[in-house]
Amino acid sequence: MYFIAEIGINHNGDIEIAKELINMVKGCGANAVKFQKRQVDTVYTPEFLAGPRKSPFGDTQGAQKRGLEFGWDQYDEIDRHCKTLAIDWFASAWDIESLHFLDSYHPPFHKVASTFVTNKPFLQSVADLKRPVIMSVGGSTITQILDAVRIFRDAGTKLVVMHCVMGYPVEDEDCNIVNVEHLIGILPGVKVGYSGHERGIMPTLAAIALGAEYIERHITLDRTMYGSDQAASLERRGLCRIIEYGHQIKKCLGKAGYTEIDAKQLAVAHSLRYWE
Repeated sequence: MYFIAEIGINHNGDIEIAKELINMVKGCGANAVKFQKRQVDTVYTPEFLAGPRKSPFGDTQGAQKRGLEFGWDQYDEIDRHCKTLAIDWFASAWDIESLHFLDSYHPPFHKVASTFVTNKPFLQSVADLKRPVIMSVGGSTITQILDAVRIFRDAGTKLVVMHCVMGYPVEDEDCNIVNVEHLIGILPGVKVGYSGHERGIMPTLAAIALGAEYIERHITLDRTMYGSDQAASLERRGLCRIIEYGHQIKKCLGKAGYTEIDAKQLAVAHSLRYWE
């Protein structure tokens, strides 16, 4: 099992909050923390950035987006802090410039967000870097998923595909966790995981029981903090429980097949006609 704690933009533009979250993640036993990186003026139009939005950073969309964005100084500190704690870190890039920015830190993975599954030029740029890739596929069709997987396969890039539902937060009945099993069936040789946006932990535990090997969940210090992702995030207790219970579930699942003793017990059951 590989547990990824998605900090995303829940640091609210404060490197000290980011470091506190990294410390929390390490204390819970997760394998990695993840961020998001974008060039604001590339990703958004001038009209959008000039639009109204009240936030702690100002009264426009641009002020909010720029206030949440980390640059070289902050990522240098994130890189140093994670190395000190011996925990992996990486991020999802939202444009080519950000992709190469992140690649300069030699991350263990590049993360492809669901938004980019159909952006073949972007996928090819990621694949060409030859680093392992984790790709969420929320909102995608099977054909779109297979086309994206083919790009990474042809490049010889290792890939993890994450079942995901695009929504913040997602109700339990909309999580469709059986798609973890479905992806395992249609993608032989590709590792499958789950990126969850639900409020609780049961869908994530169900995904582990169905075979998810990688788990990604948003985290926060406090769900009442400012931010659009906070409500779908886990606080310390929830993150620690998922990691503890997830490892326990994997241990309980064991291996398929009867032992010699089990076969004898089954023969006894047949003779006693327990099911009649």
